[in-house]
Amino acid sequence: MQGRLLFRNEDEVGRAKRIGIENLDAKYTLSQLASGEVLFAATGVTDGTMLRGVNRNGERAYTHSIIMRSSTGTVRKIEAFHDWTKKTEYKNTKV
Repeated sequence: MQGRLLFRNEDEVGRAKRIGIENLDAKYTLSQLASGEVLFAATGVTDGTMLRGVNRNGERAYTHSIIMRSSTGTVRKIEAFHDWTKKTEYKNTKV
């Protein structure tokens, strides 16, 4: 895996320069992007190759998430069921 920084505006370019990034077009390796103990977590919003998106069904929703830990190689997949009637902050929200 490799990556480059992508700046949305001149303010972000200035911030990168202020923290010492000299080559704004540099290509970074995986170990340069994320080294040491790394945790990665994601929840699908729309269907994709890695995760299914949120599936809404009346007052319920189903989500699919993945959590990875670099030091142990552990990969966890979570399928969650959300009951909006039990969550007071969502009781008056239509889903």
